[in-house]
Amino acid sequence: MINHVRVMPSPFAVFRDPSVITVTCDPSSAHQSSGAESAMMARGTESVRLSRPAVRRMGEAPPGGTRPGGDMPQHAKHQLLGRKRELEALDRLLREVREGHSRVVVLRGEAGVGKSALLDHLAGQAAQMQVVRAVGVEAESEFAYSALQRLCAPLLSQLDRLPSVQQDALRVAFGLSAGNPPEMLLVGMAILGLFAEAAARTPLVCLVDDVQWLDLMSRRILAFVGRRLDAESVALVFAERITDGKKEDEGFSDLPELPLRGLADIDARVLLDSVLPGPVDARVRDRIVAETGGNPLALLELPRGLSPVELAFGFGGPGAGPVATRVEDGFRRRVDALPADARALLLVAAVEPVGDGPLLWDALRLLGIGLEAAAVAEAAGLITLGASVRFRHPLVRSAVWRGADAATLRAAHRVLAEAIDARRDADRRAWHQAHAAVGPDEEVAAALERSADRALARGGRAAAASFLERAAALTPDPKERARRALAAADTHLAAGVPARVPDLLAAAELGPLDRLQQANASRLRAKVSSMTDSGPGAVQPLLDAAGRLRDLDPAVARKTYLDAFGAAIRAGRHDEGGLRRVADAARDLIPGDEPAGVFLRALVVWTTDGPVAAFPLLARALRSLTDEEDPSVLWAAANAAAELGDLQAWLDVTDRAARFARTTGTLSILSMVLPYRAAALGYAGRFSEAGDLLAEAAAVEKATGVVPRMTALIGAYRGRERPALELIEAMERDGEQPALGRLTGMAACVRAVLHNGLGNYPLAMEAALRSTEYQDLNVHFWASSELVEAATRAGHPAVAARARERLADWALAGTPWALGAQAIADALTGASEQAEDRYREAVDHFGRGGLGVFEVRARLLFGEWLRRQNRRAQARTELRAAYEAAAETGMEAFAERARRELLATGETVRQRTVGAPVLTPQEAQIARLAAAGHANAEIGAQLFLSPRTVEWHLRKVFAKLGISSRREIDGALFER
Repeated sequence: MINHVRVMPSPFAVFRDPSVITVTCDPSSAHQSSGAESAMMARGTESVRLSRPAVRRMGEAPPGGTRPGGDMPQHAKHQLLGRKRELEALDRLLREVREGHSRVVVLRGEAGVGKSALLDHLAGQAAQMQVVRAVGVEAESEFAYSALQRLCAPLLSQLDRLPSVQQDALRVAFGLSAGNPPEMLLVGMAILGLFAEAAARTPLVCLVDDVQWLDLMSRRILAFVGRRLDAESVALVFAERITDGKKEDEGFSDLPELPLRGLADIDARVLLDSVLPGPVDARVRDRIVAETGGNPLALLELPRGLSPVELAFGFGGPGAGPVATRVEDGFRRRVDALPADARALLLVAAVEPVGDGPLLWDALRLLGIGLEAAAVAEAAGLITLGASVRFRHPLVRSAVWRGADAATLRAAHRVLAEAIDARRDADRRAWHQAHAAVGPDEEVAAALERSADRALARGGRAAAASFLERAAALTPDPKERARRALAAADTHLAAGVPARVPDLLAAAELGPLDRLQQANASRLRAKVSSMTDSGPGAVQPLLDAAGRLRDLDPAVARKTYLDAFGAAIRAGRHDEGGLRRVADAARDLIPGDEPAGVFLRALVVWTTDGPVAAFPLLARALRSLTDEEDPSVLWAAANAAAELGDLQAWLDVTDRAARFARTTGTLSILSMVLPYRAAALGYAGRFSEAGDLLAEAAAVEKATGVVPRMTALIGAYRGRERPALELIEAMERDGEQPALGRLTGMAACVRAVLHNGLGNYPLAMEAALRSTEYQDLNVHFWASSELVEAATRAGHPAVAARARERLADWALAGTPWALGAQAIADALTGASEQAEDRYREAVDHFGRGGLGVFEVRARLLFGEWLRRQNRRAQARTELRAAYEAAAETGMEAFAERARRELLATGETVRQRTVGAPVLTPQEAQIARLAAAGHANAEIGAQLFLSPRTVEWHLRKVFAKLGISSRREIDGALFER
């Protein structure tokens, strides 16, 4: 059964366009009507304030508030008692921002401890700076981008200064235009650029209160921006509530923090004395201070309305619950003490979630409630009424909300629906109608579905999914209810919110579904399963879904089978029969000529008939790719190129995928492609570029949690044993996960590379044998190359011969990598009279294929063979070339091997080391991109930095390299 839900409108009131609307669960709406809905105003309910944001300078009044230092309520002034440390820290932050730096801090503390007062102080001290503010609201925490939009609305005059793709992303995210839903990374880069552009002339201070209640997208994007700010003259200050010492939200956990605790006893006593109704015993006062923990709001609010006699009994002792709960109870008592009309006003203000003052008054007029009620509510210090509606404190909202019953809430929604002009705001009206509904109502359900269509047209997938979910709950006809539930599940999955999908699918399957709908339900369930378990557990659900689709929608079935192959490949040796199960299931599927279909056939053949039989199909699939290719097949393309040993195709595919991901902000693709591309660049001997990409992948990791594991491969080739082993061991630990068994084979192969470089051939052979125990895609050929060298040098010719046979199969792919690997194997294990020719062929193949690391290794092996043949002069030529290239590339262990061999030929060699770089890794990366002709905006988009930060780093690069223009960067880097 679908849960009752509350459909919430877009908080985009600043643009007067609420067509993107989403849904939150509201268990209270499931309550049965009490029959007293016409008397709805007996008690209040939680309120929502969504105030219109504004840019203001010092001395200007905030919306609905007072000037800093002006007629501020007395309690706000008191809250700054005992905050010398915090005030000094915030003043220092402003000084540094004025000097051109960016600073980020999270104020953390329990409710009422004074976080908002410190934000007010900061705003007041921001002389000649722009200040923008937003507040998280619990009831709108499901509204994608709502808080972010309120924060950024005053800055949108700078929107035209951003790259067009970022402009489009923000316009769609904020509901200013229709389009495909933008990826989080792209919106994050757009916000970073927007802040930087806004601060170009005047420093910018961004204040965000109650971040624990921000919507998920706003929270993630602001955290991303907070990590990337550097030199833009931007201050980003968050206030986050903690409960019982625990953070309510982990999104900002790695940002600098300024913890707030209760006031010291002496300051707490001063504050308490200012609100006590009369003299109290010192011991009573000390007990009150102890019970409140020095919480300023508690000290101000809990004594309210209590006599000295009542205060003598304290506030219930330590076991009475958290301070915030007791303060909220105090607010509820104050609400309950108000006249009925004043409580009614608070309730309607609570139920109207965008804080729309004119709409509130329209609804109150329908109820016959006048200005007297407003005066009473404001006099009680609970609410401020104007063009927008503001509450005294978030705990007032909680008190009002929790004090209402379901029938009263429905009545409030009903009167608001009546007050809204459907022609002007059909979506908000539909939301209130849905929230007021007691049972199924097709008219309301249809209106919600139309709202979903409008939301999709402007890119609001999450909003559309929520509309559809509520529409399904209100649909009386079983067939229509099932259709809408299935559509809601599909849209939730597309929006990246899989948690709601299983319940919606269960609801859809209660109604009559045709065969195609049943198959699609199975596919959605399998996709959700693969998102939570991408290994063995994901294979069978994907196979079941593909089996249902094969006759109904063969193209979708092929993609689903390809997804199953991906899960089985990742699981590797943890699911040894997985690949065979997928191949058997997909073998008789109607073939397709699209890339997904060709890749699928190639993997079926690879599994059933062996890699050699699959080579032509893999090559054909790679040739069929276009720039507009479905990104879902890019993982298969990268693996196909690697399996063939086609490094150029591997670089081309990953370059195309990386450009697509950066342009669209598709984190899921970028997090996959960056490590793949870094590995390809590593094999090409372009370690600096590979390191740059892995640094970029580490930045993506902060947004995705995806670890760039290919760092171990680069570490192994660099040959620094201890750091490399740490990276390899981390990869091995990851490979223990059921979904990541392929990493076990990969880690063993990388370990073999490390030990071959160090000349520890028995350990290299042991690792390579462990890697080849299971035929992992790509890895089995790479490990065989390591094995043939290690086994030959360790004195195990039979093992080397078996590895040579596998490499002879690989050579049938006809690529330079595969041909070079076979030539090396033949030279190491074949007849001595053929060795020289085979070594020269290997050097030629690797050089022609751009495989820098293998060309170095081939020359090293050739030089070692020549020295053992007593051909020292010729050996010196190859060994010197290997040594210079290895040292230049950063292959330190292989360079040391070459150096020792050169010494054995009688040549004097000055030991070269890769010195500490003058530039930091980020500076080097920016310098290389600038030398390649990229503009600051392009560099920033690639590295997740603002253009102003890129410019700042380039100034440092110029100073360190002693140059004055971009044209000189390339030469300066080459000299290094």
